[in-house]
Amino acid sequence: MSGSTDVPAHPDTAPARADWRDTLREATDLALLGFAVALAALPVLTLAPAVATASVALHDRSVTGAWPDARTSLSRFGRALPAGSAVSAAALAAVALLAADLLALTTGRVPGGGPALALTAVVVAVLLGYAGLVAVAVGRTGGRGWRVAARRVARSCPERPGAWAAASGVCALAVVLGVLVTPVAVPILGGYTLAALHALDARHPVPAPEPS
Repeated sequence: MSGSTDVPAHPDTAPARADWRDTLREATDLALLGFAVALAALPVLTLAPAVATASVALHDRSVTGAWPDARTSLSRFGRALPAGSAVSAAALAAVALLAADLLALTTGRVPGGGPALALTAVVVAVLLGYAGLVAVAVGRTGGRGWRVAARRVARSCPERPGAWAAASGVCALAVVLGVLVTPVAVPILGGYTLAALHALDARHPVPAPEPS
């Protein structure tokens, strides 16, 4: 007869599942994150630093299980301002050019009709997906390193076409919903979209750039 006193693991020791209160709390946190980004982006050129800071907060949440405190986020936002302002200006210029192209196609001032409009819409979605993945990569380096992140994501996208296509779909859906919902809900949509991109990156990670 063995003298071992080992006790078999109890079958009911599985991790507790999140209930509706945890889901509601997470949804509220993401909505507040979206509003924080919208407020920080009001000066327009602070859009990229705001997105970068929110992306870092989401990364912290996924790694540590807790959101960073307000002082930490404000410090990160300040550090992200110099490079992020230039990124905001470049992004806004690209958006203006694409919007002018779409307007010209829809009004018939540029030939091409429906096929050209559809092709342009696909190009916009692909670029949005790329930009979303860059924002996630920057969030993994403290909110800085835009140039390095852009290069690494550009190299990784052809190697991970599924992740790129999924990110493009997430961003395209967010744009469509942003047109359909009431304007006050757009910031909430922004928080959810960034969280969805982070969840996608967790399944198909892009190599993180070195902080600049």
